[in-house]
Amino acid sequence: MGSRYVSESGFYMTSFAATIFIASLVTIGVLLVTSVVSLAVMLQSCENKSKGVVATIDKANDNHHYCEILALHGELNGLKPDNVPPLCRNLAVQYIETGGYTRDLDFVMRMIENFFDTVSPSKNQTDAVLIDIDNILVSDPSVQRVLESYTKLHSKGWLLILLSRKHENQRHVTIKHLNSIGFDGWSSLIMRSDLEMEMETREYFCRRRTEMTEQGNEIMSVISSQMDALMGLSLGIRLFKLPNPLYYNFENNHESRIHGLVQSEN
Repeated sequence: MGSRYVSESGFYMTSFAATIFIASLVTIGVLLVTSVVSLAVMLQSCENKSKGVVATIDKANDNHHYCEILALHGELNGLKPDNVPPLCRNLAVQYIETGGYTRDLDFVMRMIENFFDTVSPSKNQTDAVLIDIDNILVSDPSVQRVLESYTKLHSKGWLLILLSRKHENQRHVTIKHLNSIGFDGWSSLIMRSDLEMEMETREYFCRRRTEMTEQGNEIMSVISSQMDALMGLSLGIRLFKLPNPLYYNFENNHESRIHGLVQSEN
């Protein structure tokens, strides 16, 4: 006969049953330990993933702030798009394609419209608004919004003087481009001579503004997306800085359009 075990309560158990009972307890213990270990691993994995997401967000924010600082100093020092790191060029493209540029441009154009709702040109027609047309009139996201404000200024009787960094030999094709996108009624278009092409752009703009004031014009405002047109003497009453995705090379787009216009004339 097999061995029997009896407890104080009178419960009898064979050795075989006792073995199975103990084995079951061991199995349950192993399962509990395994579950605890698995749960700990899962929690650690979730924590690591969370840290990874936070690190990614922090990295993206760092890149954004870095490119913002670079943009500011790039504009102050005339940094060319070719000198900009690829990272910032990519962010600039995203800034345009996701609607950030259009949104910021609209904010500034509203500021311009609100300001000019509070002032009026004099009757002698010498009060001028200077508009830097480079960049803002060659990018599709900006043309229509700028045109809206331009039309309002023109209807109120302001003398609209357009500024460009381009050489005088591009005057005809530039005027054709302006007409094609609806910009008409301006007073004059200022472009650079051979001598002025050798100057720094900020010196060129300053020189031309000084000439305007000496000729009797009163500069009310200068509107530009670039800092070189907003520095120096004879800047008028109010300056407006339009958003400028420094790293997105509108110049290539502009040159291709100019080339297309020239080809169409031949």
